[in-house]
Amino acid sequence: MKVITLCGSTKFKAQFEKANAYLTLQGNIVISVAFFEQSDGFELTAEQADLLGNLHFRKIDLSDEIFVIDVDGYIGSSTRKEIQYAQAKGLPIRYYSNGEITANVYESLLHHKEQLS
Repeated sequence: MKVITLCGSTKFKAQFEKANAYLTLQGNIVISVAFFEQSDGFELTAEQADLLGNLHFRKIDLSDEIFVIDVDGYIGSSTRKEIQYAQAKGLPIRYYSNGEITANVYESLLHHKEQLS
């Protein structure tokens, strides 16, 4: 069992949810973002944005690896800093764009749901 922190733009809410489910069903502890300010239209102050950024670095400190949600290869400046931070700590880094999570994720989730019923 690994602790994995998801990193990426909060505009990719659906992809975060898929990655969280996929990695959790593999037996991992998954740490995600606090909320999806870009997807959900939250306006943050600079102070709040700094707070969330620092909290995310602490989440990475607790992790065995990070999983970067880089839809179509997009990596913003905050995510780039998180990747650099994880690299400096020697953590493995996996990327959503590598195709590990496919459209079949939901089929797999449904299969697991049926097994639990």
